[in-house]
Amino acid sequence: MGLEFNGVPAPAEGSAIDYKGEKFIVPDRAIIPYIEGDGTGRDIWKAARRVFDAAVEKVFRGKRRIVWYEVFAGEKAFKRFGEWLPQGTLDAIKEFRVAIKGPLTTPVGGGIRSLNVALRQLLNLYACWRPVKYIPGVPSPVRHPERMNIVIFRENTEDVYAGIEWREGSAQAKRLIDFVNAMLSVDGAKKRVRTDSGIGIKPISVTGTNQLVRRGLRFALDQGLKTVTLVHKGNIMKFTEGSFRDWGYQLAKEEFRGAIVTERESWILDQRDKNPAASIEAIAARVEPGLDMAPGAFRLQVETEVKACLDSIRATHGNGKWKGKVMVNDRIADSMLQQILTRADEYQVLCTPNLNGDYLSDACAAQIGGLGLAPGGNIGDGYGVFEATHGTAPKYADQDVVNPGALIRSGALMFEFIGWPEVGVLIERALAATIAEHRVTYDLERLMRMEGITGAEKLGTSAFADAIIENMSEKAVASG
Repeated sequence: MGLEFNGVPAPAEGSAIDYKGEKFIVPDRAIIPYIEGDGTGRDIWKAARRVFDAAVEKVFRGKRRIVWYEVFAGEKAFKRFGEWLPQGTLDAIKEFRVAIKGPLTTPVGGGIRSLNVALRQLLNLYACWRPVKYIPGVPSPVRHPERMNIVIFRENTEDVYAGIEWREGSAQAKRLIDFVNAMLSVDGAKKRVRTDSGIGIKPISVTGTNQLVRRGLRFALDQGLKTVTLVHKGNIMKFTEGSFRDWGYQLAKEEFRGAIVTERESWILDQRDKNPAASIEAIAARVEPGLDMAPGAFRLQVETEVKACLDSIRATHGNGKWKGKVMVNDRIADSMLQQILTRADEYQVLCTPNLNGDYLSDACAAQIGGLGLAPGGNIGDGYGVFEATHGTAPKYADQDVVNPGALIRSGALMFEFIGWPEVGVLIERALAATIAEHRVTYDLERLMRMEGITGAEKLGTSAFADAIIENMSEKAVASG
């Protein structure tokens, strides 16, 4: 007897994706579950699925295909099963490992916190993968949107999104406030938590940090990229976000030592390269301006750091060899929001705690056409759920007008994730070619008119998908 979930048999003509030795084993007839989504999800899924199928057919010429399997969440699940997120849906995604979904409604009056939270807990989808790359021809609020080509790896399971909080005035909040204030008194601190506060807990762990930063570093090395930036607010939250930074550096040095150099190490090595006879003290003074006015203990700390760096990696990284390594650096989160506006081209991979990544993802997406074109995936070791990151926009549902670009690009990510990158490349190129022809949905057509671009052709959701499929030429396949 075959598998079934939510009372719906899995397709007999397909097989599950497997995962061994940190690699996916993808059958020629791979079953991938999908959740249609609520509101406009119905429109964009139909369009996106046709694009996916056309791209797979174009690349593999019938030798491979996706066998789609519908599973249920959101309004459709509630109407059919009386619950927003059936267990069968979670079980199906766990069985088949990779899934894709449209946007889902947050239930009115409570219910599930979110499908993604449940999936992250079940499958340890610890990284939100958000590439943000400009497509030529898309109107942008910045002068040089072409500088934006950043991949964000946002930690996906911890931080304030862990959902550990208590309402102001509740017995739980009062007990925690009393406990914290008592500890502060013992420590002699003058600060106190106000008794009329709501309380939240912000956990950031070594485990969560390491698995995220490891993913970002491996991606950079696999893609031949040159920078990985840890984004944090460690100057204020020293033992959560500050530790995220410190643990990230530690992991980079321990697991990727031969392939990376930290920004600070590069300063030390560069000073030695330029001044082979310079003393440790002189190099320390160049690396840390104002060191001569610092307390003696701090001067000793910096000098010890300089000596340790030169002793440990000068042979492997010195004489300019560090310039061929992946640079690991860090930036304060508020500064990073400025950097993506003024010098986005200096950054390639960002690794962030959960909240910082949420802010940065949307701020970056605004420069490349908004969330309607921003792909995303929740990924872990051996599992991935890809999604449109925008909302359901129910007032536009079933009108065949909305932009399916975010879901289509998320599908391109999904194909890259399972090891069919040529399919993702073809989808991205066909989408870019369609936008370059100014054949776009209403949101992009409106932006083009606002920018003074005339002659754009406003297409519906399904017609936009048709245009993308038309642009999957033989030349595009060959060049992919």
